[in-house]
Amino acid sequence: MSPDIKITAMIPEHLAQVMAIEKASFTVPWSEITYYREITENPYAVYIVAMAGEEVAGYAGRWLILDESHITNIAVAPGWRRNGVARKLMEHMLRSSLRQGANRMTLEVRRSNLGAQKLYEEFDFTAAGLRRGYYTDNNEDAVIMWQNDIAAYLDRKERTNDTHNGN
Repeated sequence: MSPDIKITAMIPEHLAQVMAIEKASFTVPWSEITYYREITENPYAVYIVAMAGEEVAGYAGRWLILDESHITNIAVAPGWRRNGVARKLMEHMLRSSLRQGANRMTLEVRRSNLGAQKLYEEFDFTAAGLRRGYYTDNNEDAVIMWQNDIAAYLDRKERTNDTHNGN
């Protein structure tokens, strides 16, 4: 598969593909009407899709609450997993949050989802607590993770990239 992924705002025309990914990714999927309302009615919501041509390879959403962003969901189509799509979505979420005045970001992740936790740790998220019984399908706990300084993380990343590029 081509790694040529473009990040763009989620629009209603994306929802059929988003719902297919949602159902393949979550045991308790959000409804299509929930996504529709998030992208058309919620002034605090930002939802994006990772496009591979006309195909939605993944998506992510967040809410901007004062000076913090809260990731509501992130998912990648099964055929696109392990191709850097989630990383591109996370990078975009961090950069757009900072542009909108948020320097902190939080999310919840299943305690058993060690792969996702490892990904978030790559973006300087750290575990800060648990929400007991957060997931209603099996009463699993959620790990609450925080990224407490988006600007510092992105600055460090830019300096590392400059070093690797010979600048």
